Amino acid sequence: MLRALAVLFLLLAPTNAWAEGSGAFVMTSGPDTIAIERFERGDAQLSGAVLFRLPNLRMDYSLELRSDATSSTVLLDLRRGTDVLGHEPRETRTVLFREDSVFATLGRGKHDTTLTAPRALPYVNPSVALFEQVVRRARVIGGRRAIVPLYMLVGGQTLDCLVTRTGLDSTRLSLGGLDILLATDADGTVLGGSIPAQGITLSRADALSADALVLPRPDYSAKPTDPFTATDVRIRTRGGVDLAGTFTRPKTRRGRGPIVILVNGSGQQDRDESLPTLRGYRPFREIAAALAERDLSVLRLDDRGVGNSRGSGALATTEDLANDIEDAIKWARARREVDSNRVAIVGHSEGGLIASIIAARDPKLRGIVMMASPAYEGRRVQEYQRKYTLERSGFRGARRDSLVRALDAAADSAGRATPWMRWYLDFDPLSPLRELRVPVLILQGETDRQVTGEQAGVLERTLRARGNRDVTRVMFPETNHLFLADPDGSPDGYPSLEDPRLRPEVLETLSTWLYEHLKLVPAPKPKPKP
Repeated sequence: MLRALAVLFLLLAPTNAWAEGSGAFVMTSGPDTIAIERFERGDAQLSGAVLFRLPNLRMDYSLELRSDATSSTVLLDLRRGTDVLGHEPRETRTVLFREDSVFATLGRGKHDTTLTAPRALPYVNPSVALFEQVVRRARVIGGRRAIVPLYMLVGGQTLDCLVTRTGLDSTRLSLGGLDILLATDADGTVLGGSIPAQGITLSRADALSADALVLPRPDYSAKPTDPFTATDVRIRTRGGVDLAGTFTRPKTRRGRGPIVILVNGSGQQDRDESLPTLRGYRPFREIAAALAERDLSVLRLDDRGVGNSRGSGALATTEDLANDIEDAIKWARARREVDSNRVAIVGHSEGGLIASIIAARDPKLRGIVMMASPAYEGRRVQEYQRKYTLERSGFRGARRDSLVRALDAAADSAGRATPWMRWYLDFDPLSPLRELRVPVLILQGETDRQVTGEQAGVLERTLRARGNRDVTRVMFPETNHLFLADPDGSPDGYPSLEDPRLRPEVLETLSTWLYEHLKLVPAPKPKPKP
């Protein structure tokens, strides 16, 4: 659970003025803290640490600065947010910027070279201190408006950031379709700000206790009132990655029984698929409890590089993640508590795509559930999302067209730079459906603005056209991509939603269908011999 902002500020060291060359930033959404950062700045160096709470990630960075406010060298250490201070990094990167090229060393001897824009600045999300460096670079370039290319240290793509001085004490950054509004002084120091489209506030503080950069370990245990028992598990995959998860079993279960594997959507997700911008949203825990009431066990997992799972999600494709889930199914089938012939998969968003890939090559599955799963290739889905975001933000005319071109170029750059994006942009989600014969339940919110509602119909028609007779599609009115009550459905409204719990009719439909497809059917009695 994310801490409230008021609790966090108890950790901030009170002083009357900011220490010269050092400071801290707090990023919040409503009462919840999304990220915190502390940093130190000198004439030729900027260093700091960012704790990004949802993916349980802490990033220590150090930049060697040139006189023109660009950087020649970056050192980046990645740790889990729950790692104690001084813990050895899970991953270390050394990045050199030379003209239009980036030379990176990842871990022990792995090297990578990527093209970028000349004088690009390094950026790691969600650092506000690096936004401040962007503002300082724009002041060096001069003029009311300047474009500062940003090279994403995690991901490897380059995005153009438009920096506009909107007043003596204000600056706007336009990046990837988002406007970041900053309060700045004459020297370019960031005093605070906001990201309106995401409901995020940026606050500057005097200093930050080092202990604030360490997250408490999440609690996935069963409460006394829960209908299940919970066991922490670790699963070794064929790629040598250790995945951490929770195996829940109904308290009433005796002997072997069915199991449901839950699969997260895109991005780095924990086993509950929680959101930092929506306090209390833990849909996979809700589903585990609802299925326990139907006498069904559940396995849910942290993605690679999230929570207690090892590995790096940034280097994995959707196919790699599907292999991970196949290995999890193999693990589950080998457990003495599980009936290996009664296994089903529930996948949300990209997780539904993963479920279909596995089901196409595993006819023993009793069924899959595809929740808000795409029917179009990633390029088409992203094009819709970008246009929707721009139109909702009020962009019109030449500026809208310019941003569309910039975002399309950024997507192409990302497609070349990251394995996941290369795979995602061009993969046809309908291809595995043409080979899939297991029962399928398709769930879709009618106000989903991330995976549009008509795609559920495309999935159903494709399955039926290839001869699958057990296909059910259920549409939920005024329901968004998260399966929450939401008549608008836009992602920028998620932080203001009043109820973070899944709609009861979604849980009822899901659990009833799974129970019917996984329940134990008595073996037929042998016919008497004549």
